[in-house]
Amino acid sequence: MTCPRVGHINFLNVLPLTWSYAHGADQGLTITRGVPAVLNNDIVNHRLDVSNVSSIIYARDSEELVVLPDVCVSTDGDVQSILLVSRKPIDDLRDDKIILTAKSATSHCLLKIILRGAYGAIPNYYVRHITPEDPIPEDATASLLIGDDALWLYHHQQPDLYYYDLGSEWKKMTGKKMVYALWVANQEFAEQNPAMLQLVYDRIHHAFQHGLEHKREAIESVLATKPFTYEQLDDYLGPTIRWNLTEEYIDGLRTFYDLAHQMNLIEHIPEIKLANVRR
Repeated sequence: MTCPRVGHINFLNVLPLTWSYAHGADQGLTITRGVPAVLNNDIVNHRLDVSNVSSIIYARDSEELVVLPDVCVSTDGDVQSILLVSRKPIDDLRDDKIILTAKSATSHCLLKIILRGAYGAIPNYYVRHITPEDPIPEDATASLLIGDDALWLYHHQQPDLYYYDLGSEWKKMTGKKMVYALWVANQEFAEQNPAMLQLVYDRIHHAFQHGLEHKREAIESVLATKPFTYEQLDDYLGPTIRWNLTEEYIDGLRTFYDLAHQMNLIEHIPEIKLANVRR
């Protein structure tokens, strides 16, 4: 029997899971590491059995996917690692040119919902590779960055630019919690391989618990290769980032899907189908 193929978006926001995978939690799994845009595509095209994906991907392909319960990437307010960096205040944005990172999908939709819903802005969006060293190209007014790049900018803000945390903006606009990523399984895999699905769920769920129990070791393991202090990552990895997919977070996710549908960013509002696993 082949091992389940599991995708892993290796951002700092899942460092507890990354650390646990490196310390034996990946036993019995074939792990593929990549950025959201790549793994989103791989799970939809059956090159993976289970993966963490941008939450908007589930909405676009919900007929083919089921959600693993109890795990997600979420916040209740500030996220620190999804930033709009702008040459002018967010209230003044209208039809400006905004560059979107090529690494994500949920953040694109989140920005469009916030700018239109909260500020009445309908900018011109372009997807392009951008770096934290040169966050806004000369021909643009603002840029959206995510992940470790955005987290670095969050801690190294230039006085002549404006920075907007999209988790904070979402909370201000809706009063809801926000789910950025889900762990999903191909429905066909889930139906045909319930024992393997249970194995993957147990591995991921317990790996998060183990990683959080060893949070200090996990953070210290990346300090030599990441441009952050221990204190910055200790704050980021809880209380800022949360990983429990509770009913309150599912409610925030439904609100996100409702607003995305209103703006024609998704074709339909999906039912959130949880995988049938023992919890």
